[in-house]
Amino acid sequence: MGSERGPAVRIERALLSVDDKTGLDALGQGLSQLGIELWATGGTRASLSASGLAVRAAEELTGIAAWFDGRVKTLHPGLLGGILAPRTEAGRRELADRGLLAFDLVVVNFYPFERHLAEAPAATDREEYVDIGGVTLVRAAAKNHAGVTVVTDPTEYGELLRELRETNGSVSAGTRARFARRAFQRVAEYDAAIAAGLLPPDEGDDPFPPTLVLRREPLRLRYGENPHQRAAVYRGEAGFLHRPFEVVKGASLSYTNLLDVDTALEIVAEYPLAAAAVVKHATPCGVAEGASVREALERAIATDPKARFGCAIALNRPMGPDDPDALHGVFVDLIAAPGFDPVAREKLDRRPKLKVVRTDPPGSALPRWEARSAFGRVLVQDADRRQLAPGELKPVTSRRASPEELCSLDFAWRVVRHAKSNAIVLARGPATVGIGSGQPTRVKAVELACEVAGERARGAVLASDAFFPFADGVEAAGRAGVAAILQPGGSLRDPEVIAAAEKAGIAMYFTGWRVFRH
Repeated sequence: MGSERGPAVRIERALLSVDDKTGLDALGQGLSQLGIELWATGGTRASLSASGLAVRAAEELTGIAAWFDGRVKTLHPGLLGGILAPRTEAGRRELADRGLLAFDLVVVNFYPFERHLAEAPAATDREEYVDIGGVTLVRAAAKNHAGVTVVTDPTEYGELLRELRETNGSVSAGTRARFARRAFQRVAEYDAAIAAGLLPPDEGDDPFPPTLVLRREPLRLRYGENPHQRAAVYRGEAGFLHRPFEVVKGASLSYTNLLDVDTALEIVAEYPLAAAAVVKHATPCGVAEGASVREALERAIATDPKARFGCAIALNRPMGPDDPDALHGVFVDLIAAPGFDPVAREKLDRRPKLKVVRTDPPGSALPRWEARSAFGRVLVQDADRRQLAPGELKPVTSRRASPEELCSLDFAWRVVRHAKSNAIVLARGPATVGIGSGQPTRVKAVELACEVAGERARGAVLASDAFFPFADGVEAAGRAGVAAILQPGGSLRDPEVIAAAEKAGIAMYFTGWRVFRH
């Protein structure tokens, strides 16, 4: 974007035009104390004047207040000329010849299109919240950052004032370039939000925008999956929903913490009753529903006592006063829930290394898309929200599952869609008893799940994220005593697979669709 080297520029005159008045009075006071002349547009000037500051009206330079109900207010050479004029002798002469004033500082933030869209998603007046003049001022100031400082976010006011005070009213070239870079990024984010939100696609249209803007969040990660890898967190601005969260105890979340807790929250969002999910390495190792949070927790952590060591746990209900007692003797790295009773918090606070995260209820902000990377590119797909309908369970064996087994198969299917492929889940009632995932062959995933379950596999049901390519996986399930299997079907060897289930006395159902997760 050009060199960040060059002389510091003394700020003598500032133009302010902001929708978000956060921190405005403090900024105005700080600039005024440094002897900087303040100019502002309508509402901004009124706010600053109410604080007792001397502020000149921008219309003194434009000759207009607000045309077309405010649509044309700052789009005028009287302002843009003073921002864009080159800081050269020729530029200064032309400014004088035209009777214009140079602005060394431009402080602007935009009409809140994103907030309006979030607060009123069905609104029909979205175009009225599209900022034109403010974006133009920002682009002009950022383009001319060799002589102009541009600020677009109230969180930057403190940084600006500190430097101005330390230098008696000047801003360095590096700081001007940094602010300009942020300004261009803000314009890109804003335009992307408008492109996605002003005219959303009709049903059947391509749902993915041609431009996807990712904004870095202030959350700092110590490192990535390993200490030698740097990492950062970005948020998609258009089309993504963001699950709010707050770390209420413990150190800041790590890269792997975020992956684990997001997986756990996605799982518990599947269930209407109280549910708990235990996750390690972004794959479940225990999931259960219960009549209470404590019951769900006890069932979930009982699935695999070895795998749960250092786990992340998510709940879809607030944690009650006695619920932490279910974790006695269990090493938990992180627990997330929509809320925590004060007594529960007191008990969790006794665990010095535990991280505690408060989230919105898991089903309240389900992401529309999910993203990964490959070949240095971002891959985006719809988040898998398809639910299994009762009519989709096609029986393919002579034995039929009992009503209780059918309910358990539905429960297991909701878990297996979140486990890494090849994935197998064994369940008894609304609780897992064995999970095998991330295996190169399906039979190995079955064997692992049955090994974890032990005697609990006898009479359990099994869900498979994809079809059985050979009969060996079903044969292994039969030897362990599995009573019913739910799988997509569609293998060339389906007849052999069905025959193996018949021989073992297993009730088998096909769904007709798979739930791979790589």
